[in-house]
Amino acid sequence: MSQSTSTPARWTPEQAHAWFKAQPWALGANFVPASAINQLAMWQADTFDAERIDLELGWAKDLGMNTMRVFLHDLLWAQDAAGFKQRIGQYLDIAERHGIATMFVLFDSCWDPEPKLGAQREPIPGVHNSGWVQSPSAAQLADRGTWPQLRAYVEDIVKTFAQDQRISYWDIWNEPDNQGGGMGYYQPREAKDKVALVAELIPQAFAWARAQNPIQPLTSGLWLGDNWAPDSPELNAVQKAQLECSDVVSFHDYNWPEKFESRIRQLQQYGRPLICTEYMARSLGSTFDIALPIAAREDVGMLNWGFVDGKSQTKMPWDSWLRPYTIHPPLVWFHDVLHTDGKPYREREAELLRQYGSRQR
Repeated sequence: MSQSTSTPARWTPEQAHAWFKAQPWALGANFVPASAINQLAMWQADTFDAERIDLELGWAKDLGMNTMRVFLHDLLWAQDAAGFKQRIGQYLDIAERHGIATMFVLFDSCWDPEPKLGAQREPIPGVHNSGWVQSPSAAQLADRGTWPQLRAYVEDIVKTFAQDQRISYWDIWNEPDNQGGGMGYYQPREAKDKVALVAELIPQAFAWARAQNPIQPLTSGLWLGDNWAPDSPELNAVQKAQLECSDVVSFHDYNWPEKFESRIRQLQQYGRPLICTEYMARSLGSTFDIALPIAAREDVGMLNWGFVDGKSQTKMPWDSWLRPYTIHPPLVWFHDVLHTDGKPYREREAELLRQYGSRQR
């Protein structure tokens, strides 16, 4: 991506490595409190549950976690920018008390492309992440006339917190080239030419954030495909933009260890620090037991999907969109680490997290 004269330059690999080595090795989870079905429920004034957030982040600290990846939403800013930013500050105060840094996600292409403010629907029984919503919506993405408001959202949020040392990363866009999710359920409601639109918008979103001179690095994680090496013919326009714009390279991996190691090897070729911002799907072969030793050896930060079993229902596997687990629960939890009362799903996992949470580089 060409740099405008007014936009600061992307960090050099040397700057990125110096910053990365000065931070604790990132270990944590993607976080939404058990009381919230999605980002809107987490942050809206009527349902912002500071007490529950405090309780769960206390559990995270006890497990040795030091970083949480937390999703924001442009509609929350459009609804009440001042109130939204106040609640973000309140969240950061709580996280800081527990010694937890935060990676904020600005946009997300996963799940429901028609988000609506106000009371959020109840979970669909037995279905994985049945209330999660995209940001921006399909309608916003398809209408370039709405993009200036998206720009204002990014600029205001990043500018407000650009010097806040409690924030460790800005994740510009989660799985930007995802076609919705839900095993095809949301595909018919997606914007036409979604991937092309995102490929046009994501470099701009990086530039909007970078222009605020944040002290934190910018990233957006690869997730789709098998070959992410620099010379790969499989990289699409969105992935190329992610790799060209990210200060620290991030990625998602829910595979067996051999695939996880292969992806690390591919991404190490870019010469930048690595952080895996989603992993751990037990029935797919991605577990704490096998992923954490590899990541520690390669100095890859690790944030698993799912923390406390709650309204997101991500202990259910992805195929629950086709076969809801309404009669019997899955034989093995897909994601999530703790029961709603804080008890570990597997005590051995809790022991492993504490072991790696105390790791010194």
